[in-house]
Amino acid sequence: MSADPLHRAGAPQRTPTNPPPSGSGTSAIEVRRSTRRRRTVSAYREGDRTVVLIPARMSEAEEQRWVSVMLDKLAAQESRRVLGDAELAERAERLSGQYFDGRARPTSVRWVTNQNTRWGSCTPSEGSIRLSHRLQGMPEYVVDYVLLHELAHLLVPGHGPGFWRLLEAYPRTERARGYLEGVVAADRLPHVPGARDE
Repeated sequence: MSADPLHRAGAPQRTPTNPPPSGSGTSAIEVRRSTRRRRTVSAYREGDRTVVLIPARMSEAEEQRWVSVMLDKLAAQESRRVLGDAELAERAERLSGQYFDGRARPTSVRWVTNQNTRWGSCTPSEGSIRLSHRLQGMPEYVVDYVLLHELAHLLVPGHGPGFWRLLEAYPRTERARGYLEGVVAADRLPHVPGARDE
């Protein structure tokens, strides 16, 4: 048996992994393997790091897949806590600083309930940004993408090449767009009654 206390039978093995993608809200991920854990995977935030608990027998590929799944699950849980307008404005300021060198400075950022056909809107002349209440409860990276999209409009009003170049700085742009496209597509699907529907 190994003399290393982290590798005793049943003791969790700690594996620091690469930092998560930008925008996930944490600076490090630590994977802890345990021989006592058989099937379950769980994760939680511990300060500025995310701890993912997995069975010791799990392969590296399974570990990577589960880390990604658990990061998304945590982000979804965290985004279900509804941000108020003040918190949304603070988030916009942080994102502007991180991706646009602080050049996008909205005068107001708020949730609205009258946008059912768009996720957000921006009035560059007023510096106002409005996000649809339908985004509340979606993963953090999706809300961040919509905020960045509207912040980019403060710098480039249209959707030309310059606008899309600005959004290339956000590494989860394509993923967030895919998520939103999936939500729109799901809304268009007809409801198929299940066997238990009455």
